[in-house]
Amino acid sequence: MTTTSPTPARPAPVDMAHHAHLSGVFAPQRAEVDVDELEVVGTIPDDLHGSYLRNGPNPRFDPIGSYVYPLDGDAMVHRLEIGDGAAHYRNRFVRTPMVLAEEDAGQAIWSGLTDGYTPSADEVGPDLAGTFRQLPDINIVQHAGRLLAMAESDQPYRLDPAGLGTIARDNCNGAMAVGSTAHPKIDPSTGELVLFNYVLEAPYLTWAVIGPDGRTRRPPTPVEGVDRPLMIHDMALTSRYIVLFLCPLVFDISAMLSGGSLLQWHPESGTRIALIPRDGGPIRWIDSEPMWVWHFANAFDTVGDVSDDGTVTVDYVEWTYPEAFADMPQPASSALVRAVLDPARGTIARTVLGESADVEFPRVDDRLLTRPHSRVATVGKSGNDTGDLDSLWFHDLRAGTETCWRPGAAIGEPIYMPGAQHDYWGAFGTDLEDMASYFYVLAADDPAAGPLATVRMPIRVPAGLHGAWLPAE
Repeated sequence: MTTTSPTPARPAPVDMAHHAHLSGVFAPQRAEVDVDELEVVGTIPDDLHGSYLRNGPNPRFDPIGSYVYPLDGDAMVHRLEIGDGAAHYRNRFVRTPMVLAEEDAGQAIWSGLTDGYTPSADEVGPDLAGTFRQLPDINIVQHAGRLLAMAESDQPYRLDPAGLGTIARDNCNGAMAVGSTAHPKIDPSTGELVLFNYVLEAPYLTWAVIGPDGRTRRPPTPVEGVDRPLMIHDMALTSRYIVLFLCPLVFDISAMLSGGSLLQWHPESGTRIALIPRDGGPIRWIDSEPMWVWHFANAFDTVGDVSDDGTVTVDYVEWTYPEAFADMPQPASSALVRAVLDPARGTIARTVLGESADVEFPRVDDRLLTRPHSRVATVGKSGNDTGDLDSLWFHDLRAGTETCWRPGAAIGEPIYMPGAQHDYWGAFGTDLEDMASYFYVLAADDPAAGPLATVRMPIRVPAGLHGAWLPAE
């Protein structure tokens, strides 16, 4: 007698109205539009020419099963093109095979990643049966003629730079054969794109390099000394090193299979910092107390300083622990931190920069990556009742000061925008009263003075993740 396994039941819809990351400023935007000559209050500087592209989770259809932000959600890329004092807007979904199948069905088919549910061949065909949703929804990167929508620990999707249409998944000439971090770094001095990737089985962690011509200079190379799968979201880069903070957020398959969380916080393990020489030399390790890091601002070498090998300075946002993945008695808190790493002595010295607390999304002028910088911008909370990020903090590291601008709206990650004569900061924001979205242009020399220009977006731009400023050629 033979038996067949029953088809798993389709998960129930997610209650979007009561989900913090599917309602309010996070509510999905389903419209795709192209609008020229946007309404502007103030004046867009004449010397600012380029495009701001921003990616983020945005479910194509109402999700089923569960929705864990930012792990779930289809990718939508927004582009604001600025030039000659005017602004133009376009947005498009990144159309993975999962999005295309759901568009044919007119509803969500894949559930959240934490559910373990996958569709059957009867529903999606043999090629997609048993697959999980592809999620190129974290970041957007342009390098060597490729415009890439970046995923978390997976291969990106290549987009058409003109229309933002989806071209195909891209392994970048083999450098991303096993996937990539959502936050690869481009060295402005060499034109190289450097990346890492974590996986759930040995060798657990690799790094790779793509040359300015788009060809692989170093294929995925194991990081020796890593013996378990860890989540590592971002990296820093100097002229000499890849800097990785191996915080103790561990993938635990057995815990998930027994009903627990896939990610487990193990503070007793502490944090290990890897300084990986870009020339392929031996890795330098530094041990530190437990911490969590989502994002780095920048890093640079100080050759000959303090020790014979020189030190490495790293600016990043340090969290006490990853609040979404750990149950601790005290709320998680964060601050902008500068760490000086001494690879010869194996030491770390940390200093909190300024007094702003619970900040995130640190950014610098991308032209200064791998080199000393004096300006960092972050997003923070001003203590309102909504819990939204609602203020931009500007840290002048040379003067030792920080200033704040509060737009009266939920605000997103800042971006540094160099102009022909002056430089600027920009960010998307959404008014909590009428849900209208805006893009703010601030003078880099005095951003706390408020916007030089406020561009009204033609549709609401959902709160999202990371973006890039692409100067006009």
